[in-house]
Amino acid sequence: MELCGVLITLIITLVLLFWIWTKNVHSFWSRCGVDTPPYSYIWGHLRTPFFHGAPLGDRIKLIYNYLKSKGLKHGGFYVLFESWYVPMDLDVLKAILQTDFQHFVDRGGRVIEGDPLTAHLLNLKGGKWKRMRSKLTPAFSSGKMKMMFETLLDCTHSLKKVMDQLEGEEVDIKDILGRFTTDIIGTCAFGIECNSLENPENEFRQKGKAVFEKPKDFWMTIYEQFFIYFPNLMKFLNLTYIEKDLTNFFVGIARNTVEYREKNSVRRKDLMDLLIQLKNKGKLTDDEQFSIEDNANDNNRISMDDLAGQAFLFFEAGFETSSTAMTFCLYELAENKDIQDKLRDEINLVLKRYDGKITYDAIMDMPYLEMVLQESLRKYPPIPAFRRTCTKAYKIPGTDIVLQKGSKVVIPVYGIHYDPQYYPDPDRFNPERFSDENRKNRHPCAFLPFGEGPRMCIGLRFGLMEAKVGIITLLKDYEFEVCSRTRRPFEWDPKNFVLSAKGDIWLRHKKID
Repeated sequence: MELCGVLITLIITLVLLFWIWTKNVHSFWSRCGVDTPPYSYIWGHLRTPFFHGAPLGDRIKLIYNYLKSKGLKHGGFYVLFESWYVPMDLDVLKAILQTDFQHFVDRGGRVIEGDPLTAHLLNLKGGKWKRMRSKLTPAFSSGKMKMMFETLLDCTHSLKKVMDQLEGEEVDIKDILGRFTTDIIGTCAFGIECNSLENPENEFRQKGKAVFEKPKDFWMTIYEQFFIYFPNLMKFLNLTYIEKDLTNFFVGIARNTVEYREKNSVRRKDLMDLLIQLKNKGKLTDDEQFSIEDNANDNNRISMDDLAGQAFLFFEAGFETSSTAMTFCLYELAENKDIQDKLRDEINLVLKRYDGKITYDAIMDMPYLEMVLQESLRKYPPIPAFRRTCTKAYKIPGTDIVLQKGSKVVIPVYGIHYDPQYYPDPDRFNPERFSDENRKNRHPCAFLPFGEGPRMCIGLRFGLMEAKVGIITLLKDYEFEVCSRTRRPFEWDPKNFVLSAKGDIWLRHKKID
């Protein structure tokens, strides 16, 4: 009985100490004089990911609207036992992302040792990120985009074929465009012909879907949280963040492609070719032939694992984000036939000047298409919120608050994009918001679909080129409209970190005479 009493006393003491510690952690922002929305004990503000509640975008938007309603320029919230800072003032936000970037170099991702697919640009930190970014940046210049354009354009043939076969039917445009971008990224990032438009069940398509659509029950969510909070323990247990079969598949494809091209001196105008140059030479060249030994610099070369990681990132970023961007854009055009007709008129007029051909110069000569895509990205930003980690102490401009090294910052993109201060009647689809005149009168950080500053999306040009080619290919030949199976409003998928609609998105299309 005495032992039982001791155990009960010990348990009560531990629970009490844990409660006191938790209350102390969750009083951090109040001690700093920073307001926070109401939150739940232990879980903080984002408890719902464990129970498949509201999607990330909606949760961030609620926090943003709460702080905005109080007229605050910043605020805070808690994720379990971590304190996160939310800049609301766009000038402060610009300082964090651009002016004072040296204080916020890291995104906060983790590279898992032994898991090469995590060792990509998005997760790299400090000097490693800077070196890799400087090597990869030339791969996304306008010149390299022009070089890859024909490779990308070849994927539209299967898209047109599938749409012709389904003419007049109700189609799941989300699935079709997902297969389209799979083919593009498969050929441009991994150098393989996927043909997922004509063969939806091919292995590359299924593995790609598994990256974004893996089931997340309670225990899977706990598993992922352990990687965030206890990475050393997961390393000790020899566990990986990405399933080993996915890692083996993507690394295997990258390795086999590299070995085949090097053995047979194969050159293609794609991202894989540029990565092979970085692996063998440590730099990018424009010559048609090069030897592995030619001007090679061991200090600048990337490893095979580096190559696989970057190729996977290009796939990860170019597959889901581009397909959802095109999907939402077509949905809005189906809902707003006047805008669809106006855009089609521009497409036909411009293509007529280019002999009816879709060329790189032609797609860059369509200002209304740019406006339509930007308005779609405002309403449906692929990443509803992104983060930065403070790498050295930083005093928030205009305040006495100092963020210490390791502090987390979240940029509330979804909230900003729906703020009526910057976008009156934000739920309305209005491409005119992005006319030259309107853009000049708006703060540059009021539009952040690809981030901002030195760590903004490196594949911005490629993603927009991909989306423009897809939209042009479809609109010049087909008219789109909503149908009885079109579900609206959308229900967001809470298990996907990319802003993605839950379920299918159905539209009807018919060929234009």
